[in-house]
Amino acid sequence: MTTELRKERHSISDLKIHLVCVTKDRRPIFTSESLALIEKSFTEVARKMNFKIIEFNGEVDHVHALIEFPPKLSVSQMVNALKGVSSRRYGKAGYPKPYGKDALWSPSYFTSSVGGAPLEVLKRYLQEQEKPS
Repeated sequence: MTTELRKERHSISDLKIHLVCVTKDRRPIFTSESLALIEKSFTEVARKMNFKIIEFNGEVDHVHALIEFPPKLSVSQMVNALKGVSSRRYGKAGYPKPYGKDALWSPSYFTSSVGGAPLEVLKRYLQEQEKPS
């Protein structure tokens, strides 16, 4: 994967995260059709908020997304929008939610930063900087 830098007015960045969202109580409710709806919802939210879903996939009880985003957005802002919009659209499409409740998603999520140099390489680079005398 080639690295494309995001160039904005006052910043240049390359921020990517791996996001995992699980259904409420990890109930196995997703089908290929409902996952397609979730992916479409995620993509539309990303477009409106100026971030990008690079990859998306899921299983019966969770979804994975690789996301590229600008530094002005926080991870929690993106996750709240993604989960909120996708949950509403999922319900309006008539798909069943866990236990018939309002919540599609567990309130928690997993995220990890990805890309760039390995941590040890970055540490070594910082340690080898020449300090002014």
